[in-house]
Amino acid sequence: MTEDFPAGMVWLVGAGPGDPELLTRKAERLIRAADVIFHDALVSADVLALARPDTRLEGVGKRSGCHSKAQVDINDLLVEAARQGLRVVRLKGGDPSIFGRSAEEIDHLAAHGVPVRVCPGVTTASAAAAGALASLTLRGAARGVTFVTAHLRAGEPLKLDWQTLALPHATLGIYMGRAAAGEIARQLIEAGRDPETPVMVAVNVSRPDERLIRGKLAALPFLVAAISADDPTLLLIGEAVAPRGQGRFVSVEEVLTAER
Repeated sequence: MTEDFPAGMVWLVGAGPGDPELLTRKAERLIRAADVIFHDALVSADVLALARPDTRLEGVGKRSGCHSKAQVDINDLLVEAARQGLRVVRLKGGDPSIFGRSAEEIDHLAAHGVPVRVCPGVTTASAAAAGALASLTLRGAARGVTFVTAHLRAGEPLKLDWQTLALPHATLGIYMGRAAAGEIARQLIEAGRDPETPVMVAVNVSRPDERLIRGKLAALPFLVAAISADDPTLLLIGEAVAPRGQGRFVSVEEVLTAER
């Protein structure tokens, strides 16, 4: 059914972290109904394979500092496709509202009179915690969750509220944190976070080559040392992500061996 997806409309759709089984049923329906899909670089091939054979797929994503399209150009592409009378899906990794620049696209579409709606998706932090049999909150130890991004333009310093992020009774999720892992650990420890705080490094979440690496905050630079710059990486920091049960983990020793 496409009553909510008429010609000339744009849907911002969350593709989740990679596994097509983590898509919402609504996201899958919208992907199948689309005439054109503008997708992020990290949207998996398995998710894109759900589109109809005649659907135009156009990559507009950004990865490892390589931008296929500037944001202003993506905004214009969405407007142009909608004005051509196409059903347009802007397919974003994870959830569109978490570091997905959805507000910029919504504002641009609204300013040009193009109807737009949003379909949420599973964000990487939730999928990583699930894969590790961990929780993002923990009664008595983690009463809240904070998500930040460590992605910066070249040459810019990492300016975050370290005092707030160092508070002990919360889980900290840092998207795109691999390159800044050393600075993140140093700043958090200097701001008062215990060096022994549990850390989980999630790589290629919900994909066949997923890795979940565990350790302590003080060892964070070593935990990310063997991770490729092309592998999407999420950092989870806090008591709630301490190892429990039979979560899929790589040990610190395995990380250091791979580094050698």
